[in-house]
Amino acid sequence: MNFFPHRPLGLSALALLITVAGCSSADDSASAAVPSPGAGVTKLCRELDRVLPSKVDDQDRRDPEPASTLTAGWGDPAIILRCGVQRPSKMDDPEADGVEVDGVGWLLQKQDNGSFRFTTTLRKAYVEVTIPEDRTKNGMAPLVDLAPGIKKAIPEGIAD
Repeated sequence: MNFFPHRPLGLSALALLITVAGCSSADDSASAAVPSPGAGVTKLCRELDRVLPSKVDDQDRRDPEPASTLTAGWGDPAIILRCGVQRPSKMDDPEADGVEVDGVGWLLQKQDNGSFRFTTTLRKAYVEVTIPEDRTKNGMAPLVDLAPGIKKAIPEGIAD
């Protein structure tokens, strides 16, 4: 089993990386595929849903469709959180980009539509946060806002 060795980046460096990466966003709809994890991870994700903030990056919570305790959203275009996703294969890549924000490690993946996908590392459940291109100007603010809830609800360790 490979462990994802994340390389901490300074917030200003990562904010710059996100800001200068330019592509157009074609999908501003508030919808998200609902993950289907096992019972143990589902329980952790339900606890995370209970402790998530009402605002992320100064945006009000507006959950995507279909409604689920495994997904959450904030703003328009929406910052989308999905809990209980599968482990990204990119975590096997020793050259993959990672960042640690307030004690939570994240795999960083730029998407073709200009958004950024972050997936937690070394937690008992994988939590994915997608920040649309239109929201990347504030850099890591969404991850800073989400870190306390993730630390509280999703213990450190390796997801099954």
